[in-house]
This record gives sequence, C-alpha cells and structure tokens, in this order.
Amino acid sequence: MSKHEFQTEVNQLLDLVINSLYSNKEIFLRELVSNASDALDKLKFLTVSDDAYKGVEFAPKIQIQFDEEDRKTLTISDTGIGMNDEDMVEHIGTIAKSGTKNFLANLTGDSKKDSNLIGQFGVGFYSAFMVADKIEVISKKAGEEKAYKWVSDGKTGYEISDSQRDGHGTTIIMHLKEEGKEFANRWTLESNIKKYSNHIPFPIHLEYNETEKDEEGKDKGKVLKNDQVNSASALWTRSKSELKKDDYNEFYKTIGHDMDEPMAYVHTQAEGTLEYTTLFYIPKKAPMDLYRVDYQPGVKLYINRVFITDDEKELLPTYLRFVKGIIDSSDLPLNVSREILQHNKVLANIQSASVKKILGEIKKLSKDKEKYAEFWAEFGRPIKEGIYQDHANKDELLKLARFKSSKEEGLVSLEEYKGRMSSEQTAIYYITGENENVLKNSPLLEAYKAKEIEVLILDDEIDEIIIPSVTEFDGTPLKSVNRTDTADDLKTEKDEEKEKEATPVVEKIKKALGEDVKDVKVSSRLSESPSCVVADENDPTMQMQQMMKAMGQEMGAMGDIKPILEINPTHEIVTKLKDTDDEAKIEDVSRLLLDQALLIEGKELADPTEFAKRLNRVLSQSL
Repeated sequence: MSKHEFQTEVNQLLDLVINSLYSNKEIFLRELVSNASDALDKLKFLTVSDDAYKGVEFAPKIQIQFDEEDRKTLTISDTGIGMNDEDMVEHIGTIAKSGTKNFLANLTGDSKKDSNLIGQFGVGFYSAFMVADKIEVISKKAGEEKAYKWVSDGKTGYEISDSQRDGHGTTIIMHLKEEGKEFANRWTLESNIKKYSNHIPFPIHLEYNETEKDEEGKDKGKVLKNDQVNSASALWTRSKSELKKDDYNEFYKTIGHDMDEPMAYVHTQAEGTLEYTTLFYIPKKAPMDLYRVDYQPGVKLYINRVFITDDEKELLPTYLRFVKGIIDSSDLPLNVSREILQHNKVLANIQSASVKKILGEIKKLSKDKEKYAEFWAEFGRPIKEGIYQDHANKDELLKLARFKSSKEEGLVSLEEYKGRMSSEQTAIYYITGENENVLKNSPLLEAYKAKEIEVLILDDEIDEIIIPSVTEFDGTPLKSVNRTDTADDLKTEKDEEKEKEATPVVEKIKKALGEDVKDVKVSSRLSESPSCVVADENDPTMQMQQMMKAMGQEMGAMGDIKPILEINPTHEIVTKLKDTDDEAKIEDVSRLLLDQALLIEGKELADPTEFAKRLNRVLSQSL
C-alpha cells in the first residue's frame, strides 16, 4: 500500500469545484458516466489501432448499482481501458499534485486554455465528493494482470493498494453523505441519465433489487433487475444520408416537446480544424415565452454526446431564440463552466457558422411565399431584432425581412421593392406608425401616391427602433416620410415658387402657434389635405415619443419634442387664411390645422375641450 498526502490547498480547491464550477450536485453523475464513456472510447480505438490491444475483448457497458433500502453506496463501473497504479496517480491524483495555487496561477483569462486546464486538474472526478465522503476506485488496465484500489475521503489524501477485479475496466464506489442518499434511487438515477447521458453511445444499465408482488398484491420477494436506461444512439451523429425526414421529425418532437412537425431543419456535420455536429429545427409556432426576458433557450449543448446544458442563452443570438436543436462539439472540455462557455472562442466559431446555416435555411423557406408568410407571422419580429443586433449578418437579415406596402397586398421584400423602382427614384421610402389603415391613408403619402411611388407601411412598434438603424439596402438609401427632410426629394421648381408665395401665411401661422411647434413649412408632399406634422431630422417621431413615454422616459427638460407643421399652400383653407387679418380667426384655424394633423398621427390632444370650442366657432362662422 502507498499513501499520498494532499497538498495543504486541496480543501480550497475542492471547495472551488463544488461551489463554483457546478450549479448542482447531480452533475457528478454526468461526470463519472462521461469518464466511463471516455474509457470505453479509448479501448475501442486501441483494439483497432494498436496490435498490443487487438486481442482484448471489447464488450462495452456502463453499470450503475445501488441499494434503495440502505442507500449507503452508489457504484459505477465500466469495461473500458482501466488504470494501473501509475495511471491512478497521474489521472485521478492530478488534483493533489497540482494544488489550488498552481491551478489559479495557471488561469489565463483565455477561455479555451482555461477550460482545458480545468479538465486537466481532475475536477470532473472530484465532483463526486459533492455527494460522497469516501470514494473507492478499483481498476484493472486492459492487457495487464494486476488490479489496484484507490481510496480517499477528499481531504487527508489517498491510498493505493493491490486489489482484485474480474476483467479490465474501472469500478467507482461512492460512500454517500446524508445529502447524497437521494441519488440511491431508481427514478432519480434514471431521469438524470436520460437528461445528461441518454446519447452516450454505450449501454448504461441500472442494477437494483425490486420487490415483486403476486396477483393479490402480496410481496413475492426481491428480484434483481438490470435495465438499460439510455438510448445509446445519438441521432445527430448518424450520417445524413441514412436519416429520413420522419427520423428528423420524430426526434424533434422529443427534444422540442412539440406535437407538430417542424417547419424546417438543418443538420451539419463539420470536420477539419473544428469538429462539431449541429441539428437545428424551426418550429411552426412561436413558443409562449418568446417575448419574455426569462425565456427558455431551445438549444442543448453536448460535448462528445454528453449533455452539458439546455439553459445557456449564448449558444445562439437572442433573436434566434425560437430555434430548437443540438450543438455537439468534440473541441470543448467536459468540465466547462457557464462563464467559460460565454467567452469561448471555439463556441463562438460554432455559433457564427450555425447562424449562417440557420439563416440559409430561412432563405430557402422564403422562396415559398405562402409558407414564408406563416414563418414571418410567427418569427418576423425576432428577425427584425437581428437586423439591429447582428451587424455581421445584417445584409442577409434585411433580405429576409418583409413589410407591408402602399401598393401591394401581403408582404414584400426590399429586393422586390427595389426591383419596382423607377429610374428616377433615388430612395426606398417608408412610413412608421401604429395602424396599417391609418398609415395607408396618411396625408404624408399623398404626393407619393400621385407620383406612383411605393411606400413601405411599418406598423409594428419595433420598426420605429430597428429601421432607422438601416441607412441603406444594396446601395439604395432608406428614408422615412415621417421626417421633414425626405420631402425635398419630391420638390420641384413649381413647389419652390409656391413656397415663396406662401411666406406671408406661414408667418401668420408661426405667430399664432408660437412655441407649440418647432417650425411651420410649406409642404411639397400634400395634394389633398391642408396640413400634416412631421419630425425634424434628428428628433424622434410621434410614435417613438409615445413609446418612450410608455417606458417612463422623459422627452427632455422642455417636455414634449415639438413637431414641425407642414401646410398645403394650394388648399382652400390655407389660401383663405392668407387673405384674412382677423387674428382670432387666424389663431383658431392655425390651431385646428395643427390639431387635426396631430390626431391623424394618433397623438392625443392636450386639451380636447378647447379643440371642440375652437371647431364650433369656425363652423358657426362658415354658415
């Protein structure tokens, strides 16, 4: 027997393992099963690649044993490569050799290096001390005669002695703490294996005693059960050529908890400098929590078929939170923490490639107009979020975006809009607001309709946030007709002449409205209506102001940002106003021009009573 003392820092390191690197105790089972799977993988490889091992029997199995009555021990064994005494010191004694100080000293801040470092320090095995106060490891290396036992309480050190074992492999016996006895339970073990290790490619068996009953319900005695509890088949690792649509659809129903078939799926098996497999699904219907801050991500992360997490929002960008599926990488260490995942370069590269694959699949969907309309109804808003969030894929996301139009029924793309533009048109025009019908009949569109210029109708409140960040599409600028400067595109020499002629009436209206408007201008966009309100180039629109108020944000020290009033110089009301010097009438008419324009924009009037009185006075004078 040989005794080995832990360095003085080991308690600190074990505390770090238990309290910092793992979020809950059940992870220990994942770690030990993963180690067993690795041992089987290594032996499998050696039996086909190394002459010294070609005569070794490879009968892969992972066995978990427990006694549900006394709940004193939990045993996990495998038929893998096994260890001799030197391997025990090297592999499960690494934590003792290295110590906390070296562990912490070697942390670099580089996520890939640090995550690999954590694995090298034997953290995975030592997670078993979260549930056990003593661990025995009995192992025999494949091709060797002797077996060895490693024993430790995780505090004072460990001992290695000669032992006995039938066949090669490793057996881990955990003497459970009181708080660890919950795991000596069939249902707890089975559910955890299905959650974390269902797709390990080797059979995992639970061995336990079960009391059988006769037809009258009386005990017949205990019977030893030995059930395989994992599927031992990772669908996503199988070749795409051997899988059918039904295979993909059935698997989706399992991981997506959805009775419907998916709208689409994309399966990628990458090889080369970076090896990983991804399988993503686009559901038919949006999840209930799509717009909740605490939404549940739909993508599960596996490392070599071992489940790591299904609660990591960094696996895909938030705007693709409706996507469900699997990421399985062989280039990440099993003992990777959430903090490392969030800053891992390997995962970042996988994410970048995955986003392009998903967007490519959505692009294929877009070729079927009817099917894509269904997709857009469910997931259009998140795609718009992506335009704002994902600069690297902004152009592709803009191509996927769909909008209502002043000319077309249904939804149109920016490519379709641009394809219909006349040679004289220099911009893509859009109008934002809350109601499609109101926007289509807005005075702001009168001149565009007269010139047969298409305007995109953006009636989703998110458009007001997203679209102003889009300055151009395929070299063509996007312009909001809600803003005063856009109308300059429509201005002709005749409009400039009208503007000069209307200077006196503009001054009258400015004087009457005073500080209630930012400016009064002659409009080149109005043909039927007498007035409209627009925003200055650098000011938020009416809708944006209302959104900001709803969120409790102040508009500034002076209160509301003032609108710009545009008047139609050829409208009868304006021309008559030009010919009167009655200041009371000018005041009433000017304010009615402003108020009706604000009402059309959906703005609540500050004083409806005064508006009604003013309207009644003007009506009575006209009779």
